[in-house]
Amino acid sequence: MGFFLETLMGGLMTGVLYSLVALGFVLIYKASGVFNFAQGVMVLFAALAMARLSEWIPQWTGLESKVLANVLAFAVAAALMFVLAWLIERLVLRHLVSQPEATLLMATIGIGFFLEGFGQSVFGSNVYNIDIGMPKDPIFVLEGLFEGGILIDSQELVAALIATLLVAALVLFFQKTSTGRALRAVADDHQAAQSVGVPLARMWVIVWFVAGLSALVAGMVWGSKLGVQFSISTLALRALPVVILGGLTSVSGAIVAGLIVGAGEKLSEIYLGPFIGGGIEVWFAYVLALVVLLIRPQGLFGEKIIDRV
Repeated sequence: MGFFLETLMGGLMTGVLYSLVALGFVLIYKASGVFNFAQGVMVLFAALAMARLSEWIPQWTGLESKVLANVLAFAVAAALMFVLAWLIERLVLRHLVSQPEATLLMATIGIGFFLEGFGQSVFGSNVYNIDIGMPKDPIFVLEGLFEGGILIDSQELVAALIATLLVAALVLFFQKTSTGRALRAVADDHQAAQSVGVPLARMWVIVWFVAGLSALVAGMVWGSKLGVQFSISTLALRALPVVILGGLTSVSGAIVAGLIVGAGEKLSEIYLGPFIGGGIEVWFAYVLALVVLLIRPQGLFGEKIIDRV
């Protein structure tokens, strides 16, 4: 039982990170109707900015405090993501408002390729480290219930807590602030929101910035665990089946689906791997998403497209 719980908890903590990336897809789609295929590259770009700025700021300013350097690097990287959101709205979205969804999708693919090349030119293409002081040593919990306790990776635990705090902050933002309520109105009906004075262009900048901020946190956490390398963009795309499973229009669905996928990957690899071969973690989420698509095309928590017309 103890080993099962160890595997389950490890999967759930990984699932929280999947949810964080999936939220970026869902938020942008809800607010603008754009499926942002560049979200994975945004995670990479944000992580590269965080990693390099945390190195450059002490060199430029003479700071010796690693904590302060990381805080400043995060703030500057967040500002870069805001500028990126503004440029995307100004140079791309406003010119493609009435275009088919396929055109918008291709535009985000182009944005992704540009960010990947631009990030490599500005920040370099080596593997970089983000040191935010996350603990490395594993810890044991529930020693009173199970003999020897349950082993938990403290780094994954801290990463899951950071992701959970951001998700909670996003929920509060959308539920309690006027801007969040305006974004929800835009998500429900663009024309109705615009008719009551909600500025669509500003809302799109905000939602792309929020998606960029979630990408920054995900990139920071993944970079501190694995190092910042260009494979992060493909790793982030593993959140795609999470979006399909939860539904493109559901924030809560992205969260729940991330937990399902994270736990399912780990448990299937451990308990089914010996019987059908290894590598289940690579394809488990995609097969699960395909099964859900066949049964419920809008995802577990998504709404039918006809209901939104």
